[in-house]
Amino acid sequence: MPLTCLNTYKQARYSVFKEQNMGWKSLLLTFGVLILAAACSGSSGNGSSSETSATTTPAGASDSNGQASDSTGTGKPLEGGRLVRLFIDPPTLDPHLTTDATSATIIVEVFGGLVTIDTNLEVVADLAEGWDISGEGRVYTFRIRPDAVFHDGKPVTAEDVRWSLERATNPLTEAPNVDQYLGDIVGVDAKINGDAREISGVRVVDERTIEITIDEAKSFFLAKLTYPTAFVLDQISVEANPKNWFRKPNGTGPFMMTEYKVGETIILSRNENYHLGPPKLAEVEMILSGGTSMLMYENDEIDIAGVGLADLDRLLDPTHSLNGELLKAAPAFSIQYIGMNVNEPPLDDPKVRQALNLAVDKREIATIVLGDQVVPANGILPPGFPGYNPSVSGYDFDPVRAKQLLAESKYGGDLENIPPITITTPGSFGANVSLDMEVVLQMWEKNLGIRTEFQQTEFATFLKDLNKRRFQMFDIGWIADYPDPENFLDILFYSDSSNNHTNYNNPEVDALLEQARVETDETLRFSIYNQVEQIVLDDAPWIPLWYSGERYLLVKPRVQDYLQTPLIIPKLRHVYLTDN
Repeated sequence: MPLTCLNTYKQARYSVFKEQNMGWKSLLLTFGVLILAAACSGSSGNGSSSETSATTTPAGASDSNGQASDSTGTGKPLEGGRLVRLFIDPPTLDPHLTTDATSATIIVEVFGGLVTIDTNLEVVADLAEGWDISGEGRVYTFRIRPDAVFHDGKPVTAEDVRWSLERATNPLTEAPNVDQYLGDIVGVDAKINGDAREISGVRVVDERTIEITIDEAKSFFLAKLTYPTAFVLDQISVEANPKNWFRKPNGTGPFMMTEYKVGETIILSRNENYHLGPPKLAEVEMILSGGTSMLMYENDEIDIAGVGLADLDRLLDPTHSLNGELLKAAPAFSIQYIGMNVNEPPLDDPKVRQALNLAVDKREIATIVLGDQVVPANGILPPGFPGYNPSVSGYDFDPVRAKQLLAESKYGGDLENIPPITITTPGSFGANVSLDMEVVLQMWEKNLGIRTEFQQTEFATFLKDLNKRRFQMFDIGWIADYPDPENFLDILFYSDSSNNHTNYNNPEVDALLEQARVETDETLRFSIYNQVEQIVLDDAPWIPLWYSGERYLLVKPRVQDYLQTPLIIPKLRHVYLTDN
């Protein structure tokens, strides 16, 4: 799903007077002095300052499994308590409408589905206590837990699951990603297109049993059901207040949202009846009113603070008073990239897109601007992700070749013939371009003579326009929803995918993706995805920028088991506090 304020990156802002002929290297040096740690991150990959960059390993140590080890405190565990963190208003709290990481971070704690992903990144039972799969791999029969209840104590039934799937696929719901995450179910396409009133592939067997039939055997189908589009909602709650039901949702997750004041606070309270065991915390408070995370942390106003470049060096000093509270995490399964609408001139010419890739020195930016807190991306799948292959390669910095390709394009070397380019990023109105994007734009001008306009829109609006493919060029990120290469390559590059925001269309890629969907041999399936990734890189609808690097944050010694995984999963129920 698209990254935003709560991923591994920070939005560093700057204010600097630029002389007319100042070169980009001078800008880099100036920016290196002016980098500020922000309270939350935006779309660009400028290091790690997000409070949700949770980590578990003391800085300087290593933790091979990437999960929570004991934190820095040694006090007695407390029953209950409140965890306080800095956050921002989510674009939506309706699971069926969510497409972003900010919203999902809350939604996975309040709602749930038949299955979920655990801290070992395995698909495990949630509302379902188990399931059977038919011999041909197309029919899934789920058995609902007898102790699964909504927050108001009402039992979850198979009819609740059926109704929720029907609501998500109802064209009037306008769920942006429903075709991608539920489209494998027989009859969903007909329902989405208005050709059927119900999903033919969903059948209630009895009160606690539901049967789901998919079009072909697909190894990743269960993982797709962990996405919020498949989450179970309470029909009575939704229909009683169709426009604002999610302000007081009746979910099934480990936490109940007991308060939401827009721009002020969100309070999550422990669900004592949670079927997987109640959370250890009594409450989680999310401050939405803004603030400086480092200052608030030092004043004991929040329990977790992201660490940006401006503070990292001093905090890494063993003599610093907060060094013992500095933790780090392994990289997330995410990538930051610039998407290019291949139907919009001049980006309709692959040589122009390739030239723009070749004109960016990502290693220089990663080191000088971003302090090596990100890893330059030369492909699409992140390192360590299932199917990742280092031999798949994109574009190294080559300004000479970039100029040659631009001259060979149908627009030629005459810059006056090249249509203007505008890049759009999410952010507040009037904000400056982020550090890395500023340098990318400078490099395009220096190495190709192409000047690019920049515009920003509020994030919720940005997502709507992104899904409607209104942008010529855009800067955004993607974090995996489940650990399978299909979640990157099929979701983002299949020609008919609703998440194909670049309008990319290659029949060879489509055919390979369709083959990979039903391939049962994992080695062969991953090899097919490697072919797809290389073809997409060659066609260049993207400029891959950064993979997540190691992330740093401060965690109060009293906070224990603040789990870190490279995916967004429900994890706050594992956190507990101690008496020091």
